[in-house]
Amino acid sequence: MRFSIVAAVAACATTVSAVPTPGWKGEHRPGWKTSANPFTFTSTYSVKATPDQVIGPDGPTGGLAGATGYYELGLNSDTNTICYNITLIGFRGDYQSAALTATHIHEAAKGATGPPRIAFPNPVGDEKYANSIGCIKGPFATGIDNADGVDTGAAFQVSQIEANPAGFFADAHSSLAVPGAVRGQIA
Repeated sequence: MRFSIVAAVAACATTVSAVPTPGWKGEHRPGWKTSANPFTFTSTYSVKATPDQVIGPDGPTGGLAGATGYYELGLNSDTNTICYNITLIGFRGDYQSAALTATHIHEAAKGATGPPRIAFPNPVGDEKYANSIGCIKGPFATGIDNADGVDTGAAFQVSQIEANPAGFFADAHSSLAVPGAVRGQIA
């Protein structure tokens, strides 16, 4: 079951649960803006993250069999804000990562690894269904420092995703699959 980011964020403003919204295909819509709610996005993305896309330091890892992640993302590059509706299905084990959380956007092309740029709150629920909904405004913090001792999210701008969505991926890490349980390229 997937949710529309617009409906989810609007629902989040008044309640902690979202209602499924049929019909949104989740394609990237450059310059798309909505006036049906208080949120304005310069672009939106729908990402399906699967175990077969997970890459570790030594290549493909296979991720966490049976797990799937759905990332509905709304970006506003004017305010450096990202809104998210993340759903994990079949996720097992504990969240585990060296970062502040175990649910991220990393900068790397398909088949490569790269640093986290945004750390999302981990989805809450059970193995059948876990969800996290909200918005984060930069500057971002990941808890991982680069070689200069600066957090890998500190200077990050969401406009970088819009400029090269194929150069970023969403993932979640489990104690049963530390390099990643699921992964999906943003484009």
